[in-house]
Amino acid sequence: MATAPKCIVVTGAHESIAYATVFRIASGQLLGPNQRVIIHMLDDNYYQDVLLGVTNELRDCAFPLLDDVVYTSELPVAYKDVDYAFHIYSDTVGVKMNDDDIIKYNGTLFEKTGKAMNDYAKRDCKSIVIGDPANTNALVLAHSCPGIPRENFTAMTRLDHNRALAQLALKTGSIDISCLAIWGNHSATMYPDIRNTTVAGKKATNLVDAQWVNDEFIPRVQNRSDEINKLRGGLYSEQSSAASTSNAAIAHMRDWVLGSNEWQSVAVYSDGKAYGVPEGLIFSMPVTSANGKFSLVKGLDFDDAESVAKIKKTTEELLDQRKLIEDLLK
Repeated sequence: MATAPKCIVVTGAHESIAYATVFRIASGQLLGPNQRVIIHMLDDNYYQDVLLGVTNELRDCAFPLLDDVVYTSELPVAYKDVDYAFHIYSDTVGVKMNDDDIIKYNGTLFEKTGKAMNDYAKRDCKSIVIGDPANTNALVLAHSCPGIPRENFTAMTRLDHNRALAQLALKTGSIDISCLAIWGNHSATMYPDIRNTTVAGKKATNLVDAQWVNDEFIPRVQNRSDEINKLRGGLYSEQSSAASTSNAAIAHMRDWVLGSNEWQSVAVYSDGKAYGVPEGLIFSMPVTSANGKFSLVKGLDFDDAESVAKIKKTTEELLDQRKLIEDLLK
């Protein structure tokens, strides 16, 4: 086994997504069967008894790789010497605000988190933001933590990527799918793109018709969270798509750390040099990974008006959100 344990913080630790995540981390599904781990769980004071219960469960599992569990409501404790951060928490439930106010409010929460990371986390800490609005929350987090490279801050669109793979597999009857991409925001404006995708070695666009793509495939991927949440008990219920969200978060971080030649969809910090995406947005694009770094898939064409329009729509949404929190980016 590796000699030094890796420390992973999971925020919003009382929530069902976090609950589904911490046991997978402790079992070795994140970093492999030879890497010991320490799990830090962060949540409000109100939930500390819940976190104690989860801590007891983790210990009762007797995972060989689990060195320790820390639960806390204090940012300095949660982020002390952290290697990997799963930012599951955001405040969109029960807050009597409009959408713009929720974006601003979450911005202030992630500003505090970023400052704590800057003070206490390791300088190579890798972060994934899952709590919505994920892209914009990740942007605030990156700006608030100048001591860690901006390339280490991401938002999750792996769930959307997986959903797109699943829908295409159901339609074509094959799971041998490569080179799919999710562009833009983790929201209903995202663009699931199969123009470069192959299914069992054949171009996906030759296997499915354009009407299905535009009328069924894209809207279903864009709105899949609402569909599942309503079926499982309501949009704002704890009965959310927790298992698939946790699965995607683990896959996102695992591939980032361990590497993968397969295309992944990850919302990364844009330097303004690729695909016309403005500088300073956290924007989902296709990447591969090696040596602990994501590399953008380059050289893809946007030569059709529909794709250009879809990219523009999701870009404009992210620009509008950035305006709402621009005072936090100074």
